[in-house]
Amino acid sequence: MTEIFKGSFTQQEPIPDEGIAAALEVMQSGRLHRYNLVGDEVGETALLEQEFAAYVGAKYALAVASGGYAMATALRAVGVKPGDRVLTNAFTLAPVPGSIASVGAVPVFVGVTESLTIDLEELAAKADQAKVLMLSHMRGHLCDMDRLMEICNSADITVIEDCAHTMGAAWKGRPSGRDGLVGCYSTQTYKHMNSGEGGFFVTDDDEVMARAIILSGSYMLYGRNGTVPPAEVFERVKYVTPNVSGRMDNLRAAILRPQLRKLDKQCAAWNERYATVEDGIRGTPGLTVVERPAEETFVGSSIQFLLLDWKDSAVAEVMKRCVDRGVELKWFGGAEPVGFTSRYDSWRYAPSERMPETDRILKGIVDMRLPLTFSLNDCAQIARIIRAEVGAVFQAQA
Repeated sequence: MTEIFKGSFTQQEPIPDEGIAAALEVMQSGRLHRYNLVGDEVGETALLEQEFAAYVGAKYALAVASGGYAMATALRAVGVKPGDRVLTNAFTLAPVPGSIASVGAVPVFVGVTESLTIDLEELAAKADQAKVLMLSHMRGHLCDMDRLMEICNSADITVIEDCAHTMGAAWKGRPSGRDGLVGCYSTQTYKHMNSGEGGFFVTDDDEVMARAIILSGSYMLYGRNGTVPPAEVFERVKYVTPNVSGRMDNLRAAILRPQLRKLDKQCAAWNERYATVEDGIRGTPGLTVVERPAEETFVGSSIQFLLLDWKDSAVAEVMKRCVDRGVELKWFGGAEPVGFTSRYDSWRYAPSERMPETDRILKGIVDMRLPLTFSLNDCAQIARIIRAEVGAVFQAQA
């Protein structure tokens, strides 16, 4: 009998009971706004900022409305102006070039390797084209951060890290988001903590943080934030930094604080599922597993594999055959964006030149979510289905 997978690829775990109780307490108080506090009370959002800063080892953390907002705020806070050029990955999701375009800057795309990380040789070649790199750790893949920082430091490039898919990950033990000047994270439902929408901005730089707090819409209430630079720093920036409101509220912070406490356990659970699928598809004819470097501590909340140099029609056939058996795969090589998949040539607001080697890799990238609502047996079944359907299509086109 042909196996059919019955699970949902978009079903997340419930919010922890502790988070629900804390959220109810906030709602019963009526004081959802982060600055609606009584006396010297420290609100849920400020407490979350303190806890997240401690978790990643940063001096400062700012809780904001989304990961995309964190990236745009980072660009503004480091001084990017309209017309400036900003380096970024050709393989990423639309909010990354979107954040660059939102401040009037121009993305300059850097290619992708078969490891699904930014091409460091190409980055070095383009290092004279911009003074800021918005580095996307796309789908949780970390490049050689030592080499990347060497390139950027030599060229005086400021690095902002998009860590939407790497919360809880590390390179040689250094938490993702801590090599660059700013780290940006997301707590959108499909990320590693779930508040529906939300995000974090972290840095060790006093002035960058002060600008970010003003940008987020603190008015002159910045002393109530959880991690606050010295008052004299705000005096330098408060009259010349615009309010571009994007605060997190106490309700979402209350939901997130218990999730942060169990994040390491959740990351381990994702990696068990990732390993089960990876083991099951390894060795499938025509399929390339993306190998992870030993220096990388990753979080396997999704998995990618490559169908390199396949015909578009054959990849589409794999997608169809798998979805007919209940396995939802996403393909980054399609000519038109579908759902969250898109390519650098989809973002027509951003000028780009053809990148043949990157195009070859993008055409082969297949992506799949791994929600924690899947059991290990579910993951083994999914791997069997992928292996069977990829093998069948590969054999038919051979």
